[in-house]
Amino acid sequence: MDNFRTEVGVTPHDSKSSYDAHMLFMGSCFATNIGEYFKQTQFNALVNPFGVLYNPFSIANALGKIMDKDAKYALADLTQHNGLWQSFDHHGQFNHENSDICLSRINKSLSEGQCFLKKTNVLFITFGTAWVYQLVENDKIVSNCHKFPATHFNRFLSNVDSIVELYDELFQNLQNLYPKIQVVLTISPVRHWKDGAHGNQLSKAMLHLAVEQLVKRFSNVFYFPAYELLLDDLRDYRFYADDLLHPSKVAIEYIKNKYIDAWLDDNAKQFIRRISKLSKAVCHRPFNTSTVSYSEFIKRTVMQSEQLQKEFPNVSLKQMIDEFAEKSSIHK
Repeated sequence: MDNFRTEVGVTPHDSKSSYDAHMLFMGSCFATNIGEYFKQTQFNALVNPFGVLYNPFSIANALGKIMDKDAKYALADLTQHNGLWQSFDHHGQFNHENSDICLSRINKSLSEGQCFLKKTNVLFITFGTAWVYQLVENDKIVSNCHKFPATHFNRFLSNVDSIVELYDELFQNLQNLYPKIQVVLTISPVRHWKDGAHGNQLSKAMLHLAVEQLVKRFSNVFYFPAYELLLDDLRDYRFYADDLLHPSKVAIEYIKNKYIDAWLDDNAKQFIRRISKLSKAVCHRPFNTSTVSYSEFIKRTVMQSEQLQKEFPNVSLKQMIDEFAEKSSIHK
């Protein structure tokens, strides 16, 4: 027997993205993992303007706010706990001791998302869990409990119909506003162990069934099998991080490459190969920076960066070029 694993095939997408595509990533930490890669590779990518979000309802709420060009948060939308101001719509990364700073962070990121969505070609959404926490006082589903006591929340498992109904309306509105946008739905392979083994399986099952219905309803909505790539293809604890719940760097790399192969065109793949070499040069830290060879290396890399910018004009390599140029001036 030559084959010792069940490899999951990913069907190449008919309309592949080029190097200058604008990609908006929203959802769980898996969306962040993939999205940050594209940011680091100098693609036009925006990752989680509301911070990491796990359940479909919080993601839909965030996307709805981003779609509404007039949406803005006010002080009344914040709450204070343990000396920090926070929003139940947002991840804890926006929290601050000062309410004005917290609010400024939230609205600045919201404005960035609203502007970016107008140019977005691909919206990449990752659902993490179907379990939700709802505030007892007003039935609001929260994105983050912010360490409030458990008595503040009701916890329940959302059902397929409620998820589909919510996104049916949301995707119709999105399609009306931006007819050319493509939506990639994924289900996070990260296991939510706090829900228990069976509870996690029920949650993922709800998400799978909801996604299946949405893909069938919309011609611009597609499914990428990130969940299956880890659970059915790799399916070994050596592909998990130390907590045995999150995918390892190797696994993320494998899944990310599957996405690139299926969703990006040859031009984008060539850009990735070339920018990756330049990125390694940025991180290069020689023992001796005063040598002639290092100075020549800097000059050569600046020229390569400038040439790449000419060949791929619709992404900005200015920061990278400026960094190399500064090194070059120092070591002339």
